[in-house]
This record gives sequence, C-alpha cells and structure tokens, in this order.
Amino acid sequence: MATALRGVPDVPADSMPTDPLAAWRIDAEPYYRAVADELELFGAAYAQRLPVMLKGPTGCGKTRFVEHMAWRLGRPLVTVACNEDTSAADLVGRWVLEAGETRWRDGPLTLAARHGALCYLDEIVEARAETLVVIHPLTDSRRMLPVERRNELVRAHPDFALIVSYNPAGGTGLLRSSTRQRFCGLVFDYPAAEDEAEILMRESGIGIELASALVGLGRRTRRLAGSGLEEGASTRMLVRAAALVRAGASPIAACRMALVAPMTDDASLREALAAAVEASF
Repeated sequence: MATALRGVPDVPADSMPTDPLAAWRIDAEPYYRAVADELELFGAAYAQRLPVMLKGPTGCGKTRFVEHMAWRLGRPLVTVACNEDTSAADLVGRWVLEAGETRWRDGPLTLAARHGALCYLDEIVEARAETLVVIHPLTDSRRMLPVERRNELVRAHPDFALIVSYNPAGGTGLLRSSTRQRFCGLVFDYPAAEDEAEILMRESGIGIELASALVGLGRRTRRLAGSGLEEGASTRMLVRAAALVRAGASPIAACRMALVAPMTDDASLREALAAAVEASF
C-alpha cells in the first residue's frame, strides 16, 4: 500500500538557508521593450496566479520578457533551460550524499513552489515526456507538487507562479493539448523593424544607421525560413552582431560570425548568406 503523502519537510531547521531564493533575485531592471499589452496581461495572470505559456521563435525576447516581469513584480526567478536530458527528478529534486550523510536536495521547481518564486521552464518541449506530468498538479486549482521520492506533498507558496515557453516552429515537438489547455498563453514574434532597431541600439550602443541595416538583414534571412534555413536570424543574434561591431569588428565580419556561421552548416547556404551580408554593408 502506498504511504500517504505529507506536507511537512523533515529537513533540519538549522540546515535551511536564511534566504533560499537569494541567488535567484533580480537586482537591476532587465531591459525589455513592450510591443503590445503583454506586460499588463502577464500582470493580470500573475494577480490570479494563473500559469502562463509563451510561444514564439527562438531569440525573439521571451526569456528577457520573463526576467523583466520578475523584476517588475519583485519576485525571484528560478529558470530552467530544458533539454532532452531534463527529467522529472531534475525539476523536483533527489537524495544526495553530502559529508557522509544522505540529504534531500530540492530541485528548481520544488524550490520555487516551496518558497514563492516564479519558475520559468524554457523550451519545455525539449524535456522528457515525464516532466510534463510532474507540472500538471501545479497548473490547476490544486497548486501542489507531489514529491514521491520524499513522500511529501508541497503546497505551492501564495507567491509562486509557473511559466513555460517553447518554439512551435522549432522542430522539437509541440505541447499536447491536455497540457496547453492548463495555461494562459502569450504569443511572441520578432519586433517590428523600428522596435527591433531600438532594441539593438539600447542593448549594444550602436547608432540608428547600423541598427537599421542589421534589422534589414535579419528580416531578409527570416524570409528564407523553411526554404533551406530552419530559422532566420533572431533578435538575439542581431544584438550579438551589433555588440561585435561595438567592440571593433567590421559589420561584415561581425555578421559572418554572429549570423552566418551559427545559422547553417550547409556550405551553399552560408555562401548565399555571406553574399547577403556583403550586399547589406
């Protein structure tokens, strides 16, 4: 017969840190340029402690948005970059051997739920399938996390909220409907040209002429998505190219390094992209 879950951890009081979320607090405002009403909508969802799902292409600003909202709300942000090896135990926690003793160590999801942080699971579709099952009880009215390996039931702190993100066009799979319907959703895309140019100027310190040229190049590569390229240049990649120019690289060399080389391993596509770079500058 299974043992009933309990809600009180057996970690000795003197082993608990004074502020278990100290490492996850955001002191300075992360820059984010709103493009619609996403700030207000996320704030409304958090006021009701509703889980939020962010959908959009890689490098379009989803993670920066979450960081900015955590700062605005004054909440710590526990972030997990999911990958194919991310298991339920990686999120919930495990028993570890420390100083000759076996101790329980909370995983990031348990830590956030127990102490009241925002938990952000980035690219959730890349994690193992078992991971999705773990988060389900936290996404409905129960707001609880069964920690079976510890025989514990963690009831989410009143300040806890869950955010996940993924790229529907990323090729790693989609969230099942049974999971998607547990979340409110915000759809992201690359900013409008003038907004993206301002982001580049703000993030790297370059001028409007260079920022506009980089944005124009980025938008041309995005039109190739699905026609040889899996995805075009993201805003993040353009920021990196701008930073390289700011550091002394020529625009052409910067774009070759920050855009062309990472986007494809196909030699013919690299040549075509390199020609587009040279034509842009």
